[in-house]
Amino acid sequence: MTTSITYEGQLRCTAVHNQSKTSIETDAPTDNKGKGERFSPTDLVCTALGTCILTTMAIRANDMGIELKGTTVDVQKHMSTEPPRRIVKIDVSVFFPASHFEEKDMATLERIGNNCPVAKSLHPEIAQDIKYVWGQ
Repeated sequence: MTTSITYEGQLRCTAVHNQSKTSIETDAPTDNKGKGERFSPTDLVCTALGTCILTTMAIRANDMGIELKGTTVDVQKHMSTEPPRRIVKIDVSVFFPASHFEEKDMATLERIGNNCPVAKSLHPEIAQDIKYVWGQ
């Protein structure tokens, strides 16, 4: 088992990563009866995409002898306006602090990011708009 989750009441849950014993809390968003004081479950889905892109790229970059430290990712979630409530689009912008990348390395890293496990696990109806900004 990867995670153990407990409902804490008031639309909040605590999830414990069983291997490391670290925890995160979730809250329902303000537009769905929550306080919005924590990540919502759908926020975590979008966050998982951003962190998966960056993590898989870093794994490959390490193999290539490239340092990605300082790279940042911005994620924007778009929810449906019609029932059923669901994520319809995720915008991801990846900002690389250094501009010394070769074209072939940029292409490789973008291919890795676009094909990370979370990107490939999301339903095909969820649009993924992933942009890479080199040298910011």
